[in-house]
Amino acid sequence: MGVMGPTRILLADDHVLFRKGMARLIDSQPDFEVIAEAEDGYQAVQYARRFKPDIILMDIHMPECDGHEATKLIINEWPEAQIVMLTVSDDDQDLFAAIRNGALGYLVKKIEPEELFARLRGVTQGEAPISRVMASRILHEFARIGTETPPPDSTRSLTPRERQVLRLVSKGLTNKEIGAQLHIAENTVKNHLRNILEKLHLQNRAQAAAYAVREGIVDDGRNAAD
Repeated sequence: MGVMGPTRILLADDHVLFRKGMARLIDSQPDFEVIAEAEDGYQAVQYARRFKPDIILMDIHMPECDGHEATKLIINEWPEAQIVMLTVSDDDQDLFAAIRNGALGYLVKKIEPEELFARLRGVTQGEAPISRVMASRILHEFARIGTETPPPDSTRSLTPRERQVLRLVSKGLTNKEIGAQLHIAENTVKNHLRNILEKLHLQNRAQAAAYAVREGIVDDGRNAAD
């Protein structure tokens, strides 16, 4: 099934020069379209509600309502929202708070444009736009403090193949890499991941990876079949 049109992006950042420059940069790509610009968290919530963008690029440090609070409000109202934090902060606490609040990914503003575009395109393929370094920090932190605990029998509800997929997600592999390693189609990986999130009552790939580390799933499921 082909893409119906460009990926629709909402930008939320209180620095107008950065926001305008970022909008022009994103709009230069034929497969992206900035549909709205928010100058604070409250406006981001309003625009997310009104436009239902494909991706929300959210700054953290904004007046009135910061990116963490805006992310929480949007996810509470619209759990399927694809929110990616784009911030100058590489502080661990900002990173962990963003993922706990339901953000799909976390990027720092020193990122090169081509890498940003690649990460955003990955979102449309079900990937988490988080660097390997950031992913490692998330996994260690969430393994230490735990995520919101699913029902006790949730892990047992996973099929052997789903446990395999979850184990490889926890290692930071992309859907394409997981498919190649397990000799299954990339779309099959996406279906497995969707089932995993539903069964474990988790919001996104980062939380699933952290859950796998915490529950010790990282070392099992080596010989499962489809």
